[in-house]
Amino acid sequence: MLTSIQGKTVLITGASKGIGRGIAKVFAKQGANTVIVARHLDAAQAVADELKAAGYEAMGVAADVADKASLQSAVQTAVEAYGGLDILCANAGIFPSASLEEMTEEDWDTVMNTNLKGTLFSVQTCLPELKKSGAGRVVITSSITGPITGFPGWSHYGASKAGQLGFIRTAAIELAKYGITVNAVMPGNILTEGLEDMGDDYLTQMASSIPLKRLGSVEDIANAMLYFASEEAGYVTGQTIVVDGGQVLPESLEAVG
Repeated sequence: MLTSIQGKTVLITGASKGIGRGIAKVFAKQGANTVIVARHLDAAQAVADELKAAGYEAMGVAADVADKASLQSAVQTAVEAYGGLDILCANAGIFPSASLEEMTEEDWDTVMNTNLKGTLFSVQTCLPELKKSGAGRVVITSSITGPITGFPGWSHYGASKAGQLGFIRTAAIELAKYGITVNAVMPGNILTEGLEDMGDDYLTQMASSIPLKRLGSVEDIANAMLYFASEEAGYVTGQTIVVDGGQVLPESLEAVG
């Protein structure tokens, strides 16, 4: 399945843990040269070493997606190692909680800089190499929170994730002339370190409200991204896919049963 990933080079931001780490594993298993990007080199390298120990091709580089210069350096390092870049998985994101009444300008800017500006910078810095690829792929990790649902304390996060969807539609039009597609995956509640920190009661409550009766895995998200990144999806651009186990479908908990 999707053998067209073999030999392609993918750069994944926010890939030292959670969904990003899952994306890296899935792409590496499909034969991609996998570039792990995280703010701290040791964290990025730890994932790369794990993949290399399993027989896959990977490298770790440090960059902050809110810092365009550091991203440019990361892209250059990847290109020097693998000769080019074919796929960008813009996954880096943060979700600190702050109520509207308590939210500061700094709270707002920190989330927007990473989640929304970081998406822009990631695309801009990878674009020259994606153009050379001839079939470049941009896949963004958005969320159901913001575009579809809301959650107390995450108004800034929700705004940033909705903003990403507005971004992809125009980006898809502008980059189509280069053969580059731009799409987004919208995860529901995925079992990661971040969700685990919210406690067993939260996890149990969330699972009970999902028709498939479980939280998603990082592989569930990675597999959707793998499709968008493939040659098989070459005629799909400016689109989104919700991966949430049906979470947004019921109009009440009674409907879930």
